[in-house]
Parts: sequence; structure tokens; C-alpha cells
Amino acid sequence: MPVRTRKKLIEVALPLEAINQESAREKSIRHGHPSTLHLWWARRPLAAARAVIFAQMVDDPSSWPDLFPTPNAQQKERERLFEIIKAMVKWENTTNEAVLEQARAEIWQSWRRACAENADHPRAKELFDRHVLPGFHDPFAGGGALPLEAQRLGLKAHATDLNPVSVLINKAMIEIPPKFAGQPPVNPQSRKELARGGIWNGKGAQGLAEDVRYYGQWMRNEAEKRIGHLYPKIEITESMAAERPDLRPLLGRQLTVIAWLWARTVKSPNPAFRDVDVPLASTFMLSTKTGKDAFVEPMIESGGYRFAVKVGKPRDAEATKNGTKLGRGANFQCVMSGSPITPDYIKGEGQSGRMGARLMAIVAEGDRGRIYLSPTVEMENLATKAVPNWKPETSLPNDPRNFWTVQYGLTTYGDLFTPRQLVALTTFSDLVQEARERIKSDALAVRHLDDGKPLADGGTGATAYADAVSVYLGMSISKMSDAQSSLCRWKTTMDQSIATFGRQSLPMVWDYSEANAFGGMAGDPLVSLKNMMRVLDGTMATVPAIVFQNDAQTQACSKDAIVSTDPPYYDNIGYADLSDFFYVWLRRTLRPVFPSLFSTLAVPKAEELVATPYRHGGKEAAEEFFLTGMTAAMHRLAEQAHPAFPTTIYYAFKQSETASDVGTSSTGWETFLDAVIRAGFAISGTWPMRTELANKVIGIKANMLSSSIVLVCRKRPESARTVTLREFLTVLKEDLPKALAHLQRGNIAPVDLAQSAIGPGMAVYTQYSKVVDAAGKPVSVREALTLINEVLDVALAEQEGDFDADTRWALTWFDQVGFNDGPYGEAEVLSKAKVTSVSGLAEAGIVSVKPGKVRLLRPVDLPADWNPTTDPRLTVWETVHHLIRVLEADGETAAARLVAALGSKAEVGRELAYRLYTMCERKKRAAEAMSYNGLVQSWPEILRLSREVQPEPPGQGELL
Repeated sequence: MPVRTRKKLIEVALPLEAINQESAREKSIRHGHPSTLHLWWARRPLAAARAVIFAQMVDDPSSWPDLFPTPNAQQKERERLFEIIKAMVKWENTTNEAVLEQARAEIWQSWRRACAENADHPRAKELFDRHVLPGFHDPFAGGGALPLEAQRLGLKAHATDLNPVSVLINKAMIEIPPKFAGQPPVNPQSRKELARGGIWNGKGAQGLAEDVRYYGQWMRNEAEKRIGHLYPKIEITESMAAERPDLRPLLGRQLTVIAWLWARTVKSPNPAFRDVDVPLASTFMLSTKTGKDAFVEPMIESGGYRFAVKVGKPRDAEATKNGTKLGRGANFQCVMSGSPITPDYIKGEGQSGRMGARLMAIVAEGDRGRIYLSPTVEMENLATKAVPNWKPETSLPNDPRNFWTVQYGLTTYGDLFTPRQLVALTTFSDLVQEARERIKSDALAVRHLDDGKPLADGGTGATAYADAVSVYLGMSISKMSDAQSSLCRWKTTMDQSIATFGRQSLPMVWDYSEANAFGGMAGDPLVSLKNMMRVLDGTMATVPAIVFQNDAQTQACSKDAIVSTDPPYYDNIGYADLSDFFYVWLRRTLRPVFPSLFSTLAVPKAEELVATPYRHGGKEAAEEFFLTGMTAAMHRLAEQAHPAFPTTIYYAFKQSETASDVGTSSTGWETFLDAVIRAGFAISGTWPMRTELANKVIGIKANMLSSSIVLVCRKRPESARTVTLREFLTVLKEDLPKALAHLQRGNIAPVDLAQSAIGPGMAVYTQYSKVVDAAGKPVSVREALTLINEVLDVALAEQEGDFDADTRWALTWFDQVGFNDGPYGEAEVLSKAKVTSVSGLAEAGIVSVKPGKVRLLRPVDLPADWNPTTDPRLTVWETVHHLIRVLEADGETAAARLVAALGSKAEVGRELAYRLYTMCERKKRAAEAMSYNGLVQSWPEILRLSREVQPEPPGQGELL
């Protein structure tokens, strides 16, 4: 007996614009955001995760015709649900209990309906307990956004991942806080305050956070006692002031060093200077802030050189900006002789162990900002003579696409750190275990019961609590490594050190910043720890969660669970290789806490579902590995997921990886879709979630990860039949135009239209067990996508029937030449076919005509005094481009006045904007595409404002 199911909201409609706006906005939020707990790559925005999980659990009104009998009633109810989502996705409402409780109530209402409807199901007791919501599972938990949001919505979240770094992040975020929620801190300082009659009013995990802060401060104090001599202050001496008069007001002052700036060195290739270690500096600029310019100048003297820091504008700005670098890549020149230093020479020096480093400058904290100082022999010697007692020996992968240091002789993770950085990291790492013992002792001193079980075994007593606090202390050391490596850059426009992972790779950095571990800035673990604890302070920690290490291809945790997951993206990110950077430090620090999780020397890689060519012997073998493994993982979900709910799967892809006449395609995207379909899923929807606002020119032009597509999937019925290609196309041509109109009415952005249309197109394709062509050969996913794009293009073209003849001519002409000049003769021939004339087009005000040439007028070329109410030859083309002109020049209110004057004629303009965006996307006309996309995205607000403004009456001068 099959489970009776109802369509969920996500299978019909979403307030996509609101979700995407908040998702993009979330990228600029740092304080208290869970992403600041620890670095992970390509996290999903919390706003999107929250909205998707809600919408996959809540019924769409159309699925209850007895409650909502008419389309109007259904849409009204849908709009009410949209308002809940719009409130829920705002960052400010992340911990707003009133907003969240409203969302939870809707989830419960839909759930109880499902329970009542399936009360007679044979597995009703297992599947439909009206008092308990189903569990949630994410088998590719990654950075934990999805399990966290499921927990926030009231679900018991299960998070699993093969990667131990991911598992630890998820434990810290959703599993540990509920275990110790509501408990007061145990540290001596807090105990004294409570003993004086204070009452603990902390909520959630605030007591845990308070202890992490206290013991983190204790660790920093202890570390400074032990290794503080390696981080001395610098005194402004008379000799410094003699060289730099700007330093005289600071004479005798002891300044805190923020960072030491180094340049890597190799022996000069010029035989005359073969004993000189010359710098490989990509720039000699230190600060490019207006009025605060500072730079390094190499001073050649005594057969060698020294670095002198100077302030103001350099004499040779270009040479100073480029340092010793020549062009792109690892091409440099000898500072002594000007001889070129080639990449092969540098690789040879590095691989032979002859690459060194030279101190270029010292950055200190002054009264009103950074003070740049020339290096001193004492400072340089102090750093180079630091002797670490341990360094990570794990090898870096030989992956030249993402790991560039190996070819230059930096072959282990330990090689990525300076001696002083290694001393600092190992010292702090050792102190975590000392702190762990102190925490346990302090917990017992306040009568904290101890069950003797560690955290890893499910304990909740003093031992487990000490482990829990240690987890966050250990993660702060891992975060410290990101800010304390020789791959950190100094950003001259910001006067600060930039962490190792500016992107999803480890590129070679020639001149690097070594931050002060006790400087109170980036690189100081206490700074990271305080930011991390803002996350813990805001954790609601009410619903328990379970997190453990597991392979998605074999897991059984999804059984009868609601599933939303974010799998690896084909070959875009090498999670396992990248996370080894952190794993080596986490293993050293936290193996006593989680011995099983950190039992391996490095992160497991053989089973990782990433199409890594270097690991699998080439691109084809890597693709086959990915397809086979992802199919197995998806099959587990299709078989196990709760039958009453769709499964949602995120997938990011390069939007313009390859181009064809029918649009863009992506090998990774097609391969992933193929895996999902082979696993037995039918796709009922695709929704583009944009964390970047891709209406920017760079977003449209660049070959970059700009979209996260949410696939909405249900298990394909076993009764699904095989159909011919002709049957498939017949249904596709019938269903896709309806879906297209629905998407447009929902004001989906043109930039998202083609991707969203894949959903209803693939819904047709995947409802069948197989689609075969005339020869009996199965139609592949790639072929199906091509056909969907073709039908979509035809559907958009058919909307041209609503346009006037002049606009139809302009569309064809624009497709051919854009806003460039075209031959008059061709324009005239086309005008006859479209039942218009070139002279009439000029009269309509949409083209300029000059001898032998015709050109469409750009929005900026159109007259500012245009009044549609008095235009004798009003065209849809004019409407759109005048709206763009006004919107881009004067904003939405001015555009609204124009829409008010146009009345009902305005709406058809939006259809044209969709069509024009599609043309521009295919032709790579990024600037124009941005304008059409922007008009549609602004449409709801323009319409709203148009009802509040009054157009100026005809004959009163300019309309706008």
C-alpha cells in the first residue's frame, strides 16, 4: 500500500527573489554567523537552507482542493506561506522565536494532515506518529548549514560526512550545545560571581561559551609566558628617527608588532652574485591607503642589499608596485643584477632546499594606525632561530591545479609554516590538553556529576564537559593555522594580514605576512575564539542532534528521514585535500577527545566523491568514478528517504562551462543529473539559489560557480513506463510553456529562467523509466537537456505573438547585430518580412538611420522627454528600453511613474525583457543582459510604487 502524498510548496512555487536577496546579503554578515566557527568551503546560505527545508515539509495549497477550492484561494494561501518564508529568511530573525514558531506551526499542521491521511497505512506507527516529527538527515553534511537549519525548525537533525573535519564542525554546531544547554559556567571567575549571590540567567549554550572564553584566555596567558619572547615589541630608536623624521614623535616608545613581512629568496642566477639570496617579491608596496603610502626600497650596498621602509609616494611607482616580479607567473628578476629568474630556476632551487626568506618590513601598531618599519637584524634572527619540537609531515597532494607549492619544494603541510609559527601552533595545541584537565577539575569542584564517560561515548558529566570545552579550544588552534602560515598575504589596501584560504586552493605566495600570535589582531587565537563564541552565544540549543562519520554510499541513516543535502560538486572543490591543512592540527590537538574520528593520519580520500583527475588516472576515469559513486549515494537516498516528502539536493555548477547553439551546459551538472536519475529519482522541480547577485556583468561573463541549483526529487514509481522520443516531445511541448508562464508570473529573474525551466522539463523526462529514439537507443540526460532548451526557446519565441510588428523586427535585428550598425539593405529586407519599414521604425523612435547603416538605439540614446500617452506609434520595444533608461538613471520610483502612464501596456514589456535576456545570455552580451535582468527583478517594486504615484498628464512637459 503506497503512502498517500500531497504536493509540497517547493514542488509548486517559492518566493525565490526574497530567498536569493537574503542569501546574497548573508555573505556580508560575519559577527555571530555559524560560518565563523570554522572554515568550510562552499557553504550553503542559512537563509536558503531554512526556506528549502520549510518548503519541502509544508503542503502546497493546491494539494488540498477541499480546503482551497479555487485557484485564487490557493494563491492567497500560497502568498500567506510566502510571507512566513520572507520573514523567516531574514538574518535578523535567525533567533526570533515568534517568527520561527510560526514556521514550526505550519510544519506541524502539514505533518498532522499526513498522519491523519495515512492512519491506515501498514507502517503508520513507524512513518506517521502525529506527536513526533520525522528526523532529518544530511549525508553530505559539510559545513553544517542544512542540519543546523533543520534543528532550528524543530527537527531532530542527523549529520554525517566522510570528512572528519566536517564531522567536527557539525558536532560543535548542533550536537554539543544541546548536551550542555542551560548549564552555568564552571570556571573559577564565574563561580566566584555566582557564589556572591549571582543568578545564572544564561540561555542555550551561553555557559559553555563563557567557559571556552575563560580557558581560552588562560591558554593565551600561559602561551605568552612560554614563547612570548619570540614576539617582542619594537623600540623606536634615535637611528630610526634619523632616517625617518615621521618616527621622531614615537622616539623611545615600545610598539606592539602586528606582523612581520617576508619575501622568499633564492640564490641569484647571476654568477657574479651567486652567494646572494635575492628576494622574490611580488610588490614592494606596504600600504596604498590614501595619505598613508608606505613602501620597501632595496638598498644595494657592500655586495648585497638591505631593505629600507619609506613613507610617501615612491619615485618609480610602477617598479615599486611590481617588486622584483616580471609579468605573470613565477617570473622575477635579480635585485642585484637585473638578470631574469625563471620559474624553472625557482623550482630547482626550491626542490633542492635552497629557498629561504628575508624580512622586508615590520608592521607595528601606532596611535592612529599602522606604523611600517625597516627590518632589524635582531628581529630577523629571533624568528629564524625558533625551533619547533613538531611539524606536520603529511604530504601535500601533487595536484598542480589547486596546490601550487609542491613544485617549489614545499611538499608537506609542515613546510607551509615558518619555524616561529610552528612553535606557536604546537604550544597552543599542547595547552588544550592542559586546559582540559583544569576544566574537568573545576567542573567536579562545583559538584558537576561525572558519569566517567567521555564525550565521544555519549557522556554528559564532568569528563564529557571538559572534552566539549576542549573541542572549541582545539578548533580555535585550527583556525589559528589559517591565519598563521607562510601563505598569508599582506593586503596593502587594508593594512592587514589576509588568511591562507582566500579561495579553494593553496597557491604559492612569494611575499607573506607572519602575524603576531599575541598581537590582538588576526592570527591571535583569542581573537578567533571570541568571534567563535558569538556563534555559541546565539545557538538556541533546544533540539538534540546526532553527528558521526559515515560514507554516503553505504549509510543507513536516511531511513524514513527528511533529506536535504549538498553533495560535492563534481571536480570543483577538493574537500579532502584542502581540509588536511586543518586536519593535521586538529588531530594533534583533539585526538584524545575523539580517538576514532582522528585515527587516520590524513583525511580519507579514496571514497571521496570528487572527480579528481590526478587521483583516478585521468578525466574520463574520474568522471566514471564520480558517476558510479554518486549514483550509489543517491540510490541510498531514493530507497530510504521518508516517502511523504520530496528529497532536496543542492548542486553548484559552472554556469558557462561550455556553450552551444542551445545554451550553456556543464559536464559536472549533466553527470550529476545522470547519477540522480539512475538512482531511481524523478525530478519534480529545480530552483536556482544565488549566493552571488549574477546580474553583475562579471557574474554573467565569468566562468565561475554562480548558482546553487536545488533539485526537488521523489522516488520514481516502479510502474513508470518506457516512451518514444516523439511521445516525450509531445508532452514536453505541452507542459513546458505552461510552466514557463507560471515562472514568469512568479517574477523569476531572467538569469534564472533557463535553469528553473529544467525542473518541469526534467519532470517530464524522469516520469518515464526510459525515453528511446527511433532506433531504440535511450535518450541521454545531455540530449534531454538540449531538447528542453530547444522547447524553451520556442516557447519564448511564441510569446512574440503578443508584440507589435516593429518590436518583432527589433528582436530579430537585435539577435543578429545587437546595438551595432547593420547594413541598410538587410534591415529593409527584414522589415518587409515583419510587415513594417525602416522609415516607420525610425518614426517609431527605435532606430537611427544613416547612409547605408541602421542601428537600434540604446536606452541612453532615447529622448528623456518621451511620453507614452502622446506617442502615435508606441512599441513594446520602446516601453522596455525607456523603462531601463529611467530605472538605471533615476531608480524605481521614476520607473514606476512611467509604468503608471503605460497602464496595461507595461506588462507585456516584462515578457520582452525575458526574451531579450535569453538572447544576450546566448550571445555573451553581458552588459545588456544585466539591464534586462535588473528590470525584471525590480518589477514587483516598480508595480507597487506605480499604484502610489500619479503620472504627469499629457502636455505638461517631461513625463519623468
